[in-house]
Amino acid sequence: MLAAQQGGRLHHAWLMTGPRGIGKATLAWRFAKFLLCGDSQGGLFGGTPDGLHVPADAPGRSLIEARSHPDLFYLRRTLNADTGRMRQEISVDEVRGLGAFMHMTPAMGKWRVAIVDAADEMNRNAANAVLKVLEEPPPNAVLLIVAHAPGRLLPTIRSRCRRLAMQPLGHDTVMQLLGDYAPDIAQDEKAALANLAEGSIGRALELASAGSLGLYREMIDVLATLPDLDMPRLHTFAERFAKRGEEANVDWRSLNYLFDGWLKGLARQWAAGGEGAPVLPVEKGLQDRLLAAASLDRWMAAADRIATLFYKADSVNLDRKQAVMGSFLELQSAMR
Repeated sequence: MLAAQQGGRLHHAWLMTGPRGIGKATLAWRFAKFLLCGDSQGGLFGGTPDGLHVPADAPGRSLIEARSHPDLFYLRRTLNADTGRMRQEISVDEVRGLGAFMHMTPAMGKWRVAIVDAADEMNRNAANAVLKVLEEPPPNAVLLIVAHAPGRLLPTIRSRCRRLAMQPLGHDTVMQLLGDYAPDIAQDEKAALANLAEGSIGRALELASAGSLGLYREMIDVLATLPDLDMPRLHTFAERFAKRGEEANVDWRSLNYLFDGWLKGLARQWAAGGEGAPVLPVEKGLQDRLLAAASLDRWMAAADRIATLFYKADSVNLDRKQAVMGSFLELQSAMR
């Protein structure tokens, strides 16, 4: 991105892809600061910069951090005034101002910058509105589009953007960042969270704040009783999801992620042909034992049915406790 800007070849739209929580939006904001607080001739940097660093006292930086810079447009989900909750998607109403913004003359420098975070959350009409902006790109305007799952975007949007594919962070990097942002967590718990987060510091911090490591331990304790499920233990585990409220919703979202990740880990272990590193010591040998009891296609068929159960629990308000019970019973059925 820096080389393109310095060479006068800065593309009008960048699609920044990769797993959620690895720093895509952070990079978008850094690049926005770089463009809006400097220029392609070096500007306040006093020469050719070798990075995206912007001094704290750079003109306009405080406006960017306050989300009030006249040359910056930030498109994201907003609060629904009627319900007091965040909207589930970015609507076309929120996109309408983007086109007008992009075609205005910069007020404070050379560039106008818009950030979309995240494009996955746009509905169809909103996506078509963004596409119209991409089809008629104005000069000296850059659109930075964050996408966790770019395959869900319109092909015509993807084809009009320069793609910057970002990879998950390394295990040691996630461990270091957990030390910076959550220093009170014990070292062994940091390692477990880093493994569960699969290279996403954002996800690791979410799991830590939600107490999801304890939830994962309970889930593994139940899985370890397969194929003869400990039904009283399963009932106790599933009962926590019968509750309602924000705390219960956090647990439910965590379980969705943890169960899905564990099933994917089962498939990865089969493909690798060896035992993967367990997140918790109690897991050692568990996946090997389960894979020996049933073929991978049976496990994957069970995983598909479990995904359907979780989806229905959200989309048609299926009883969450029954969805959890049914998921474990699907795994038991696969072994028999």
